[in-house]
Amino acid sequence: MTGAERRAAAGLAGIFALRMLGLFLILPVFALYAQDLVGATPLLIGIAVGAYGLTQAVLQIPFGMLSDRIGRKPVIFGGLVLFALGSLVAALAEDIGGVIAGRVLQGSGAIAAAVMALTADLTREEVRTRAMAGIGIGIGVAFASALIAGPILGHWIGLAGIFWLTAGLAVGGMLILVLVVPTPDHSSIHRDAEPVASQLGRVLKARELVRLDFGVLTLHMMMTSLFLVVPLALGNRGLDAAHHWWVYLPVLVLSMGAMVPFIIQAEGKGRMKPVFLGAVLVLALVLAGLYLLDAGLWWLVFFLFLFFTAFNLLEASLPSLISRLAPADAKGTAMGVFATSQFAGAFCGGLLGGWVHQSYGPDAVFLFGAALAVIWFLVARPMASPRPVSNQVVRIRTGAEMDDTDLQRRLLEITGVEEAVVAMDEGLAYLKVDKRRLDWARLQGYTLGA
Repeated sequence: MTGAERRAAAGLAGIFALRMLGLFLILPVFALYAQDLVGATPLLIGIAVGAYGLTQAVLQIPFGMLSDRIGRKPVIFGGLVLFALGSLVAALAEDIGGVIAGRVLQGSGAIAAAVMALTADLTREEVRTRAMAGIGIGIGVAFASALIAGPILGHWIGLAGIFWLTAGLAVGGMLILVLVVPTPDHSSIHRDAEPVASQLGRVLKARELVRLDFGVLTLHMMMTSLFLVVPLALGNRGLDAAHHWWVYLPVLVLSMGAMVPFIIQAEGKGRMKPVFLGAVLVLALVLAGLYLLDAGLWWLVFFLFLFFTAFNLLEASLPSLISRLAPADAKGTAMGVFATSQFAGAFCGGLLGGWVHQSYGPDAVFLFGAALAVIWFLVARPMASPRPVSNQVVRIRTGAEMDDTDLQRRLLEITGVEEAVVAMDEGLAYLKVDKRRLDWARLQGYTLGA
């Protein structure tokens, strides 16, 4: 990466991480502290936890498309303003309804697609994947940090204090956007990085992609509903709320280490499907175990370790599968629908998990999660084994000697090129390649700078 690209990637990853940290900070503590709010019930607590996902799911693709028209930075800045306002509404709320309103407003600052589009504007095709990976890492760090910091902050500054801090994080994101992130010379639509309206129907009709969208929706339903009851379970086993991070820190660290051998088997050894299905089955067994066994604290910690090992493995595998299975020129649209499903899962998990808790008790939420995992396993089982391909976007030589169809045919004749879509008007070719077999020298003959 050039210096400007590193600056852009770091700044945008920081903005995304701060925003997600603000959303996640209440996750490990809200079920405990929200009981003191006027009008709080398990159902309304669940809605408050997941409410951001509803507006995020509805608005993130439209806001991304709006950024194509009015510019990336205005949309991102406006989204951060909405996020800050939502945090303030929640901080000042005296009843559960006010917190729900604040969380809905937080989610309306849906900047995910606009951030990805700006990242694409500010990076070259050959380094864009690294910039996107940096954003993904930032989200993972934000989630882990929230689980550890949430209980500590909840003890010291309370629920309202966390929302005030969240507003401050939004302001920090605005400063990074203004002072650190460069303004692109021009913006264009990047089919590998952002949703394109004309491709939505095509992506929604792709059976394998729909399976994965259902999977991430289910995964985040389980995760959100789990945090409606796990803080209560830890408290019932004698662990003070301020010390819940004593559980989350080792569980997260050990689970991230434990998933590495499975990632190697899935990605390196070509065993993605069995590893993937095995992780879904582990979720079902763990959640069923939490329901059936009246386990003590150490058993609960062990079950959480297994849950987060499988969760982290699936959270890493699902985007990889989307990337492999999406049409070469529709990766951005496929990822946009995938992200929408993820946010919808957070909302549904809060809503349905809260309803199950209120109607049948907290332990029933574990059974609800186990049932979701079984349904997911049955839906995912027939999926095709993914090909060992990766996406490659190359800037092509343009000229009167070849049209789109002719160049596409020639690209497909190159060893290792599995799929090719040529966009002469963009000067790009969207490829799926098997890097182990790819004839790089021959491919470079059709690219600029060869």
